[in-house]
Amino acid sequence: MHADTPSAKSIMIVAGEASGDLHGAALVKALRGIACDLNIFGVGGEELEKSGVEILCHSEKLAVMGVTEVFSSLREILKSLRLLKSEMRRRRPDLLLLIDFADFNLRLAESARRLKIPVFYYITPKVWVWRKNRVKKLARCVDCAGVILPFEESYLQERGVRAKYVGNPVLDSVKISLSRSQFCRQYGIDENKSVVGIFPGSRKKEVSALLPIFLEAARRMQRKYARDLAFCIPLASTLTLETLEQSGLKDFYGELDLHVLPHDRFELMASCDAVVAASGTVTLELAILGVPMVVAYKLSQVSYLIGRMFIDIPYFSLVNIIAGKNVVTELLQEQVHPAAVEIELARILFDEGVRRTMKEELAEIRKILGRDGASATAAQLAIDTMNRSGIHE
Repeated sequence: MHADTPSAKSIMIVAGEASGDLHGAALVKALRGIACDLNIFGVGGEELEKSGVEILCHSEKLAVMGVTEVFSSLREILKSLRLLKSEMRRRRPDLLLLIDFADFNLRLAESARRLKIPVFYYITPKVWVWRKNRVKKLARCVDCAGVILPFEESYLQERGVRAKYVGNPVLDSVKISLSRSQFCRQYGIDENKSVVGIFPGSRKKEVSALLPIFLEAARRMQRKYARDLAFCIPLASTLTLETLEQSGLKDFYGELDLHVLPHDRFELMASCDAVVAASGTVTLELAILGVPMVVAYKLSQVSYLIGRMFIDIPYFSLVNIIAGKNVVTELLQEQVHPAAVEIELARILFDEGVRRTMKEELAEIRKILGRDGASATAAQLAIDTMNRSGIHE
């Protein structure tokens, strides 16, 4: 049943990363299915812009990770924050819709609370991982939270946050329209080769840290194993080919069968025999498609040491966190080097027993996530939140 939504209502949406941009676009589509005359503006990337959102700040400028990495982009981040707060005061949107991007978005939530603007948070900060004091701010400033991991609902509710598990948006977004043969023909990939995916992330700092290591591991595999290998790299909407080349890609053009693909991301994933990926939403996408993977995460040493002071969980990849056990290999910080990546990739690529076990366990992750429809459920929650009055009185 659709909510009764008067005309000319507006929403400020803030999605600061490539995955948030993708899930935000699906959410916007669902929102307009309920209330077609919404005026939506804010922060996003290519996907949100294509969905008709008025982009005030591009997410590419804000996509950073780690403590020290934030400092290098601090001027741009603060400039964007000031602009959005100013626009919030001027336009007085009927709803502030936040997607992930914790520190930046929680500051906006505080501003919205002072202005008595309802706040809906979709894909909440991972307060169960670190900086658990954030949960108090969520409870104080957020009117409703749509969470995407099954255990988050009870965790947040027990701490005073009005939270509801809406399902996981990757179940909505992961759709395949090309077979492996069709995909390979379309992009000039020899389908008789083993296809290895190299997924270095969607942030510039992330890519500069991981891509050279992943590519060197690929070169080691090419030299070590008498196999025909093709290496495919998706180009995130927050990046350019020049960014990848500046991170070392051009040094490998003559040695590897490399393919950089800006489109058909999920077809690319499904066509891979194995993937090495930066930790993030991509690991769940790969899990849904049943693709064996190695997950890596690497920060500056300062960021890593600070993080260790606050983080106390046995796993860092979403796949293993949801499973509660080691399903995929995790390589963290000093473990992320070409030899280790090459060894682990070769194991999941060439050892049929390891591949079969991992695929079976990835299928269980898919079952745990439940049914699709996260975007539609979250959209209705957002509309319901927007239509309430006097929330902060």
